[in-house]
Amino acid sequence: MKLYFKSLRLHLKSEMEYKAAFIISILSQFILFVAQIFTVIALFDKFSNIKGFTMYEVLLCYGIITFGFAFNEVFARGIDAFDKLIVDGSFDRLLLRPKKIMLQILCSDANYIKLARLILSLIVVVFSLFKLNVDWSLIKVITLILMLISAIIIFFGIFVIAAAYCFITVQGLEVRNLLTDGGRHMAQYPIGIFSKGFIFFFTFIIPYAFVNYYPLLFFLGKSDNKLFAFTPLITIIYLFPCLFIFKLCMKKYSSAGS
Repeated sequence: MKLYFKSLRLHLKSEMEYKAAFIISILSQFILFVAQIFTVIALFDKFSNIKGFTMYEVLLCYGIITFGFAFNEVFARGIDAFDKLIVDGSFDRLLLRPKKIMLQILCSDANYIKLARLILSLIVVVFSLFKLNVDWSLIKVITLILMLISAIIIFFGIFVIAAAYCFITVQGLEVRNLLTDGGRHMAQYPIGIFSKGFIFFFTFIIPYAFVNYYPLLFFLGKSDNKLFAFTPLITIIYLFPCLFIFKLCMKKYSSAGS
């Protein structure tokens, strides 16, 4: 981990070489995020609720899933942009080093521009909690923490799956976008508002529902089932096959010969 944090410092130093570009990029991310938030607010200007979920409840759901995605974009950019390592042959170099492959991949890149999204998503979460009348208890605090952590885990798992796909097709951009951007836009709203087919897919295939839907039901007092509070832990189980598939696909890798 010492190596990982050292790489983060080096990537930050590299990005700060062009301070003006860095600041402008941060501002653009801020504007884009605010625009997305206003689309949610505009929706509730016409409807008081969506299948029983109010605006601040949806914003809480939005903030949690966006936090997980932004966290991975910043601190797991290496696995998110894994196809670049395959295309330019850099993955060969990683295989020759006496360090774990996954650690080296994570060290290969970082995207501090997306820190704006990460910080703003936390602000949305805190603001939504302030507006909601949550009956706080220890188990609800734990549930909130588990939701935030599981949001990180699920996107990391999806990035790993997309990276594994790159061993077969070299570039897995469209598949990655389908699973991450497509799934993220769905999971920004409570999964229960969609049709049964979508609910099944995003519960048992890609378990977004265990991140910010079932635990959210308990957190908001819409369900008394305390088991819902711990459903985010299922994302840890989901991560293991993702890592296994990556190792399995890595065996099919053919060297670039450089």
